[in-house]
Amino acid sequence: MSCAPTTIAERPIRALLAQTKPAKGDVRSNVAAVKAMLQPAADLVVFPEAVLSGYLVEGGVDEVALSRAQLVEALGEPPDTCGCDVVLGFYERDRQGLYNSAAYLAPRGSRYEIVHVHRKLFLPTYGLFDEGRFVEPGRDVRAFDTRFGRMGLLVCEDLWHGLPAAVLALDGAEVVLCVAASPARGFRPSPEGRAAEQPPGGADQRSAPASLPLNLHAWDRLGACTAREHGVFVLASQLAGSEGGKLFSGGSTAWGPDGALLARGPIFAAGSADAEIALGDIGRVRARMPFLADLRAALPVLRRSLDRVAEQGSGPAANRDDAEPLRALAVPAATPAALAASLEIEPALVEEALVAFIRDEVRARRGFGRAVVGVSGGVDSAVVLFLACRALGAENVFGFCLPSSTSSPESLKHGALAIEGAGARERTLPVTEAVDRYFGAYENGAGLLRQGNFASRVRAAVLFDQSAKLNALALGTGNKSERLLGYFTWHADDSPPINPLGDLFKTQVLALARHLGVPDEIVSKPPSPDLIPGVHDEDELGLSYRRADPILSGLVQGHATESLVAAGFPSEDVKRVEARLSGTHWKRSPPTVAMLSDSAIGESYLRPVDY
Repeated sequence: MSCAPTTIAERPIRALLAQTKPAKGDVRSNVAAVKAMLQPAADLVVFPEAVLSGYLVEGGVDEVALSRAQLVEALGEPPDTCGCDVVLGFYERDRQGLYNSAAYLAPRGSRYEIVHVHRKLFLPTYGLFDEGRFVEPGRDVRAFDTRFGRMGLLVCEDLWHGLPAAVLALDGAEVVLCVAASPARGFRPSPEGRAAEQPPGGADQRSAPASLPLNLHAWDRLGACTAREHGVFVLASQLAGSEGGKLFSGGSTAWGPDGALLARGPIFAAGSADAEIALGDIGRVRARMPFLADLRAALPVLRRSLDRVAEQGSGPAANRDDAEPLRALAVPAATPAALAASLEIEPALVEEALVAFIRDEVRARRGFGRAVVGVSGGVDSAVVLFLACRALGAENVFGFCLPSSTSSPESLKHGALAIEGAGARERTLPVTEAVDRYFGAYENGAGLLRQGNFASRVRAAVLFDQSAKLNALALGTGNKSERLLGYFTWHADDSPPINPLGDLFKTQVLALARHLGVPDEIVSKPPSPDLIPGVHDEDELGLSYRRADPILSGLVQGHATESLVAAGFPSEDVKRVEARLSGTHWKRSPPTVAMLSDSAIGESYLRPVDY
């Protein structure tokens, strides 16, 4: 089988951005999914980073990595029709080590042939990323020739640094292909208001949605600026799906050499987007905006400057004996108004993300079709119930009311109201007898707090038993404020295996609840754990969530308590919140295990929860 070569004069390149949700660690099924997305009408199909294994495989990299020969063997024969070229991200193995790589493959007869492999240069090892621990960095970046023109490959963070794309453009690349896996972060209203400009042709799959996670806004700026600066096409294929709670948002994009958006993939879903790459446009754009020619002219000066910077080390004073020691820069203080504003969310976007999260984690990752939720009558469990019904179908969600003798009649009423509003299946199983028999027989005289915490743990046991009976996964309902303040019953509220709300502050949950249509009686009432009659969260915490959340947000962003007080937060509020935050780290961690070997679980033996 052979394909006639395509020339610029004949027609544009038909490129397909194919974003998938890979099965973690299952190379065989992921290869099958890749091959299923190859389309005869496409010239080039671009898949995301780590598409053959999933991105967050941690210590499992060695188990999923392929040599280049194994990659060709795994892909097998090209489609029977005229085969398209393929770009995909994979973990690569050779005698030197393991790499996060991207390969460009072209059909040659009865097999694919590797045209070029790029190894990721910049390995993020900060925050939620730990790549540098598991793979080696690449050592080269260069453009290469294909039957469709000269191209360059980058992997994710490589595009965030200006030099790699500049090198590719100077090396003659007409198209920069970037495979990426960018976890969704930032659900605040975007400063841009709307996402990047809508491409010609009206509202179709390529159109920019009304809102995007802020990380995708950043990718939009990168793609548009890189394309415009160098007069090249930029195609960025993004991973989709949920991996261990990290949501990959999809939203793959293609950009023309003038920085115009050509195509966009769906958000929080597997799918594809088509883009026409007319290489003839490059000359026209570069004649009008000769940025690359200017860069080439300035290259000798820039090379000398780069050599000088590399030789002298970091900082202008690196080689000066009389230089003063560098002073650490304090994190600038944030005002109460600024931190409160930072808690604003785009509720519709959060709903879309969490519905996708529940669907992926319950069905795709863990193989369940149904879910159970303990419904307390409070806003958190009501929100999870509404989200679960939208993700799985109301007929597949069971809402359990589990009252004890200290539960208020209002809680039972509101629990039933939430279940009815969500459309879930309802069952009431009182835990009163189990709790009262224990305390009556063995611990008579125990205080209400002990009884309330015990009741919470009995509820968790019932919920897990019903989960086993119904073959349904239990969903957690704790919010970020409660988790950071340690205001929950250990091994009760925090015990379900997945939690949609755990990274939303209480005030954000309230905003989401209003958007979802949770009944106002539930949303507007004072929050209470319903462990001790008449006692609300604010009574025990000493301040409301409206006051606590901005302080919590500031502390977890790295602002010192002194800075927050100086910025205008009441000193007593800051001290109270900081004391609870610092004194409850143990409640947010798995059991502390004495490490006695070099293969301790979670320290040396590292496999993600969904591996």
